[in-house]
Amino acid sequence: MIKLLHFSDIHLGSGFTHGKINPSTGLNTRFEDFVSTMGRCVDRAITENVDLVLFGGDAFPDATPAPYIQQAFARQIHRLVEAQIPTVLLVGNHDQHSQGAGGASLCIYRTLGVPGVIVGDRLETHPITTRSGPVQILTLPWLNRTTLMTKQETESLSMSEIGQMLLDRLRTALEGEIRQLDPNVPTILLGHLMADAASFGAERFLAVGKGFTVPLTFLTRDCFDYVALGHVHKHQVLCEKPPVIYPGSIERVDFSEEKEEKGFVLVNLDRQSTTYEFCPLEVRRFVTIEINLCEADVPQDMLLNAIATQPIENAIVRLNYQLRTEQIDNLDDNAIHQALIPAHRYFIESEIITQTSRSRLPELQDSRMHPMDALKAYLQNREDLRDLALPILEAAQSLIANESPIAIGSISKATDESHSKQPIPDTEQLRLL
Repeated sequence: MIKLLHFSDIHLGSGFTHGKINPSTGLNTRFEDFVSTMGRCVDRAITENVDLVLFGGDAFPDATPAPYIQQAFARQIHRLVEAQIPTVLLVGNHDQHSQGAGGASLCIYRTLGVPGVIVGDRLETHPITTRSGPVQILTLPWLNRTTLMTKQETESLSMSEIGQMLLDRLRTALEGEIRQLDPNVPTILLGHLMADAASFGAERFLAVGKGFTVPLTFLTRDCFDYVALGHVHKHQVLCEKPPVIYPGSIERVDFSEEKEEKGFVLVNLDRQSTTYEFCPLEVRRFVTIEINLCEADVPQDMLLNAIATQPIENAIVRLNYQLRTEQIDNLDDNAIHQALIPAHRYFIESEIITQTSRSRLPELQDSRMHPMDALKAYLQNREDLRDLALPILEAAQSLIANESPIAIGSISKATDESHSKQPIPDTEQLRLL
């Protein structure tokens, strides 16, 4: 049995806007968070004495990270080399230069001939001898149209036709590699891709037009004992036999991942009997506080209480609140900032509501009231509609006489919201409202 650690989507060097400068190091605190989390993944690989480490792609936000970011990543890879743990680094979409043209940031490890480190930047099978026995790894990096097709081939095709041709070529290429596999050796497919059965997040929209979705049936082949995936930031298991797993990103990149658990996967690889365990990581929290103060008698107290009930200590906090124009003077900005001091970093966004809903008229609470009586009561309390009251009533009476169920339902559910003064010249416009 071969023991391996599978992690992915580090994105080292991203999320700086959510951090601040550490005065003792001069580095962004979010950069330090990402380095620390990657270090803990490597710590676990070493302490567990794993036979193999698989990285599923997207080491950096782009293919040209700053030198100090590359160095931080390299230090962690060097620790695996010193521990004599074979490591496979798969190229993801963010690692590629210009979507595949011009190489990838991780290829430097192959150029330097770093012992025990394999770079997966093409569809290829890599036989590896570990301390616990042989394993073969089929690498499937991020693919796009230019990888499998020429521009001339796609000129006269629709998007659906291009997509089908891409899948046909990928199927053929995969089949060619699969036929060369040793059926007696445990096999892993390591891919950076969008599987059609996955629950996607922001990463799907970042990749629109650059890649394509791979059917799960391409991955659930009997020849694979484990399918290690990267690209999707949310941890999920797409299939149990064989295990097809996204470990997810190791750190929260932004607020869209606020509720997601982060971690890596420990795998016991064996022919036809692979087991796995998801290992959560303690990472910095993202906390969103949303509150509507428009109906609050004391908006300051309501807002401070909402902050006090949230676990904001050392978290990245986003405070969004709504209030009426006349309530602005009732808020003390200094007190709000003081309440948010325990947060690692916080962002405040306020929305001023200039027109708000008023309380429903008591006389309209009677569900037995005739629609015309309800409309009259409503119009009597709307000074801004005084000039339009008569044509509105006439139009409503005409609708009722025509027994229009849509119109009658609309009138009976009339709300008490404030509207700008707008002319209603005919019955049809009232129906639309």
